[in-house]
Order: sequence, then C-alpha cells, then structure tokens
Amino acid sequence: MKETRFISILSKIATVIAICMYVSYIPQIINNLHGSYGAPLQPLVAAINGLLWCIYAYFKRERDWAVFWANFPAIIFGLITFFTSLPSLF
Repeated sequence: MKETRFISILSKIATVIAICMYVSYIPQIINNLHGSYGAPLQPLVAAINGLLWCIYAYFKRERDWAVFWANFPAIIFGLITFFTSLPSLF
C-alpha cells in the first residue's frame, strides 16, 4: 500500500473515531439535563481545542478537511456539555 493511500485511509478512520469520541458526550448531556451534573472544565477545553484545530485546518494553505471534520463535533458537543453541566442554567 502506498503511503498516500495509507494516509488517506488513516485520515478517514481517525476522523470517524474522533467524531465518535465527541458524540460520546451525549450520555453526559442527558445526565446533566436530569440533574446529575458532570464536571464542566473538560468539555469546555475540548470545545476550545476543537475550535482551534478547525481554524488551523480551514485557514492553512491546503485545507485539511480530515482535521476540520474530526474536530468540528468537539465545538458543538463540548459546548452543549459545558453549558448543561452548569446547574444554575437549567
């Protein structure tokens, strides 16, 4: 297998795994909404990290869509998890 084909396959697998990692926040979001609040710091940091990686991937000379889409769910799910983990908001 040529390196470029290997990297292409690897980037697709890594993107799917990263998306699964951030989608796994859904149970914590549900728990937060039911009053069993999780810690807010980690999802907030994940959202900021995802935002920075998305900015990097989008604005580099040759856009890196695998990096962008792997980190985009971190922004959404990280922020939702963060805000729902603040008991005074809900």
